[in-house]
Amino acid sequence: MDLVSTFFNWAVFVRSFPLLLDGLWRTIALGFLSILLGLAGGLLLALGRMYGPRFLRALIIAYVDVFRALPVLVWLVIVYYALPFVGISLSPFASAAFALTTVSSAYTAEIYRAGIDAIPRGQFEAAQAIGLSAFDVMRDVVLPQAIRIVIPPLTNNSINVMKDTALASVVAMPDLLKQATQAQALAANPTPLIGAAFLYLVLLLPLVRMVAIFEKRLGRSGRR
Repeated sequence: MDLVSTFFNWAVFVRSFPLLLDGLWRTIALGFLSILLGLAGGLLLALGRMYGPRFLRALIIAYVDVFRALPVLVWLVIVYYALPFVGISLSPFASAAFALTTVSSAYTAEIYRAGIDAIPRGQFEAAQAIGLSAFDVMRDVVLPQAIRIVIPPLTNNSINVMKDTALASVVAMPDLLKQATQAQALAANPTPLIGAAFLYLVLLLPLVRMVAIFEKRLGRSGRR
C-alpha cells in the first residue's frame, strides 16, 4: 500500500466521519466546560491568594503549586480510578472535566494574579480616595484593566486545555481521539487518526490566530 491509500484514504475517512464528528462534539463540550470553570475558579483562587486571610493564602499557594506540577494524565487517572475506592464515582466525562478544571484553575490563578499585579498601585489609591469600597475598586477599576492584559495568556491556556481533552480517551470517554482510534481499529487503516488531527486543527487554529491578534493589538496600544 502506498502513502495515500494508507494515511489519506478518502473512502475510509468518509465512513469514519460520523464517528469522528460525534467525538468532536464531546471534545468541544468537555473543552469549553473545563475552560469556563477554570477561568472562574482561577479568578477566585487569585483573589483569595492576594486578599484572603493568611491560612487561606497558604492553602491556595499549596493548591496552585501542586496542580501546576502534577501531570494532567496522572491526575485524571487518579480521579477516575482511585476516587471510587473512597466512595466517589464519576463518569468519564465528569472525571475529565474535573481533572482539567482543577489543573486549569491553578494556571489561570497565576495568570490573573500577574495581571492584577501589573495594575499601578496609584489606581487602587485613587479609587479608594473617591470613596469606592474594596469590592467596587476590584470590580470597576482593577479587573477590567487586568483582564485586558491577561487575555493572550488566558487564550493560550484555553488552547492547552482544549488539547488536553484528548487525554479523556484514557478513561474511555468517547471523545474525538477515542472515536478515531476505534474507527482506525474497525477500518484497519490509520486514516481516521489523520482525520482527527485535521478536526483538531480546524478547532484550534482560530484560537491560535486569536492569540496573535490580541498580542498585536495590545502591543500597538502599549506603544501609544
